[in-house]
Amino acid sequence: MKKKFIAGILTASLALGVLTACGGTDESAQGGVITVAASATPHAEILEQVKPILADQGWDLQVTVFNDYVQPNQVVESGEFDANYFQHIPYLDSFNEEHGTHLVNAGGIHYEPFGIYPGTKSDLATLEKGDVIAVPNDTTNEARALLLLQDNGIITLKDGVGLEATTRDIVDNPKEIEIQELEAAQVPRVKDEVAFVVLNGNYALEAGFSVSKDSVAYEQSDSEAAQTYVNVIAVKEGNEGSDAVKALVDVLKSDEITEYINNTYDGGVIPFK
Repeated sequence: MKKKFIAGILTASLALGVLTACGGTDESAQGGVITVAASATPHAEILEQVKPILADQGWDLQVTVFNDYVQPNQVVESGEFDANYFQHIPYLDSFNEEHGTHLVNAGGIHYEPFGIYPGTKSDLATLEKGDVIAVPNDTTNEARALLLLQDNGIITLKDGVGLEATTRDIVDNPKEIEIQELEAAQVPRVKDEVAFVVLNGNYALEAGFSVSKDSVAYEQSDSEAAQTYVNVIAVKEGNEGSDAVKALVDVLKSDEITEYINNTYDGGVIPFK
């Protein structure tokens, strides 16, 4: 009887060891695959720096680059991806409203100052009647571009329109500047055809612009727009508390990644704390 009892204990112990090794009963075990849809610059670049840190924690971060602002949200909504990293909260809210999606902010990571960059001209003071300035045409980014133009005395918008401004809200345009509205990714491609372009931070970086060195004007860090348009990790509602998402956000907000951003982007990307 004693031998049978000892054998039973050994069998149970071995079974428990197998389950623990497989993760079946060890609640402290973590890790797995984290899939993220991202814009190329700076989002995917930042995520590449995150990969080895997460790998040390047992996570396999897999990043897929998208070149538009629609598919990254669709693949998170469908469950194909765990998260995306490319957008700010106003765009996220607008997308949810327009598409009936259920995406939420899991953590603010950085903001990218909007800038006015040279096209065929390099000084705003040289603007003349009929000159063209290209801006993004999506709802939230267009408002941000127009506010920056207003801050620099080029146009005047209706009182109170703020971050919902459109070209229809322009009430004064003394030099009759033509505002050319383009899909955000197309704006930098027309810089040799227009007087100036107003660019999102990531598209400015992709075009080889430095906000601190090349822009003729840009949003200040204490501006309403800069504080509003923080780029976030977005996930499907209900997943914001998952271990994978929390691990991803924690590393993105770590001192190591903050230092990388500050040293790499020359003020074009600013960590959000």
